[in-house]
Amino acid sequence: MTSAFRFLLQAITYVAFAACLGYLSASPGYDYGDAEMASVKLSLSHAANRVKPCVRLTPQQIAELAPNMRVQSKCERERLPLSVELEIDSHVLISLETPPSGLWNDGAASIYERFDVEPGEHTVTARLRDTDRSEGWDYTHSETVTLDAGRYFTVTFRPETGGFKFR
Repeated sequence: MTSAFRFLLQAITYVAFAACLGYLSASPGYDYGDAEMASVKLSLSHAANRVKPCVRLTPQQIAELAPNMRVQSKCERERLPLSVELEIDSHVLISLETPPSGLWNDGAASIYERFDVEPGEHTVTARLRDTDRSEGWDYTHSETVTLDAGRYFTVTFRPETGGFKFR
């Protein structure tokens, strides 16, 4: 094989690869959602309370521990499941209980859900339970909002800022 033939074959291969890459960068088209509907996204990650409460150690118990293991309280790792409910105009869109992540069920539970909703004015209510109570909710937020067609409405949760945030 001559070097000119090899160069020509290499050039054809690069052009074919570039054409394929150019085609795939624009096609097939991706539709993000129905332009006639509003999209509601529920997106949160939160660590619920522990299954067993932490136990405060006495000074004698702390002294019995190795120096590098001395802590004021001892806590079990496992966490409770996270219960979440999202309601629009008194219709429950989603009601779920999500287990904690992690090998020992000690991490945060994460939720991501998306719904298409008719545009217009709606009353959105979000509820969350992160304790061992069997009835009621630890966090609740309700607000009347206007949902626009082709736009996203996001429901997030941060306990350090007071709970749910709608935007």
